[in-house]
Amino acid sequence: MSVMLNIPLDARNIQHDRKFSYPSVNKTTTHPVITIVGAGFAGTALALQLRRELPQAIIHLVEPRPVPGPGLAYSSQRPEHLLNVRPRSLSLYADQPEHFAEWLHRQPEAAADLPEFTSRATYGRYLTEELQNYLSYSVAFGIGIHWNQTTAVTTAAAASGRTVTLVDGSILHSQFVVLALGNFPPPPPVGSSATYLEHPAYHADPWKLDTLSNIGADESVLLIGSGLTAVDVLLTLRQQNHRAPVAVVARHGRWPAAHGPAEASYPDFYAELATQTTVLETLAVLRHHLKQAAAQGIDWRPVLDSLRPHLGRIWAAWPLAEQRRFLRHLAGRWSVARHRSPPQNAATIAEMLANGQVQLHTGRISEIKPDGDRLQVCVQHGPAAGQWLTAQHIICCTGPLLDYARIDIPLVRSLRESGELTPDPLGLGLQTDAHGALLAADGRPSSTLFTLGPSRRPAYFESTAVPELRQQAAALASELARRVPGNR
Repeated sequence: MSVMLNIPLDARNIQHDRKFSYPSVNKTTTHPVITIVGAGFAGTALALQLRRELPQAIIHLVEPRPVPGPGLAYSSQRPEHLLNVRPRSLSLYADQPEHFAEWLHRQPEAAADLPEFTSRATYGRYLTEELQNYLSYSVAFGIGIHWNQTTAVTTAAAASGRTVTLVDGSILHSQFVVLALGNFPPPPPVGSSATYLEHPAYHADPWKLDTLSNIGADESVLLIGSGLTAVDVLLTLRQQNHRAPVAVVARHGRWPAAHGPAEASYPDFYAELATQTTVLETLAVLRHHLKQAAAQGIDWRPVLDSLRPHLGRIWAAWPLAEQRRFLRHLAGRWSVARHRSPPQNAATIAEMLANGQVQLHTGRISEIKPDGDRLQVCVQHGPAAGQWLTAQHIICCTGPLLDYARIDIPLVRSLRESGELTPDPLGLGLQTDAHGALLAADGRPSSTLFTLGPSRRPAYFESTAVPELRQQAAALASELARRVPGNR
């Protein structure tokens, strides 16, 4: 029997496993034990789905952040950082599509009406509260979800499953281990010289707490990238009454498209794409429907949205060479059209561009070098000589590092060196089987080590948004439950 805890949301009062000696770390327990490394959205969704599938299980969440649930994506406390998806698409549970919207209706920020786009801080609170409802322990068995506020440094195969070694040397024994590591900070934009990486003017991680708070109102800023992260940074600078112009350098010089009306839709035409195995063939079908929609007065957005349930199958149907071609020629345009910005955010960026507060430079950065307390950046556009820009702060907003051959945290490094973790050839994530089991160097799927979230981009390409991740979590929970002896 599991005893549920009513734990206050104050992070200082959330109790976690290192305060208790749980039988769940005893490898002789008769209850299934599953360890999830990472408690952002993907890890949280998986833990909650496992509670449904395996109510008798002991589930360990290993997460060093002060509060489990929000992860990196939803930890921002800035009210101007909005979700770029409407509330009715953000339920933790695919079979309860109104779950988040109903929760939001009960919150002070939705007292008058449900906001079209709510803040990421609010969504982070939703995840924390839902997880908190299931943080439990049993005096007899330790059944339930247990938060270990620490870091996993290694995991290794064992006779009864796997062990996970934590940073303090303690060990969790589990039947299965799931990596839900989320996203990693952006890679260096220029690799020829690393001297700028240690310069105080260079900010490698735009989400570090002090990155923006330490920027003076009249200090010059340069952003690398013009995606959703850059939009968030610009909105925060504006809220902080930053006065100096901000330079933005982007290869394609495009900003995220704005969302259109929520009620618009377009008929599903995946049947016409199911047999296409090249990017050009797929693009031809898509262009046909875009023209057809335009002739009917329908915007391009619903046409793309109708493909969302099928994106993984479209991607998987392309051979590796075609996937590489898409990444080289179309991924940037796709990202702009697919990952959209709330209309109010897009309007603010347009205003900042119009009044000169933001200055966009199209091109690639070929060199960054120190210049006293500043950095100089060379922007190359075509064969012409590069243009040099100087800034007191450079913030890398190019998107997360996805290549597991380059990720250097101890857990990933040890699995890579042991041959249990295989980066995919496109540098998008990890090679897995259809269930998310990691493929070893010899191509064999692990029976005990799994992953979900952004690490599964090689299988789906789109593997970061809530609708896709909650489906992965439900499918993986069902698969792990099926593999528990005697459960099915």
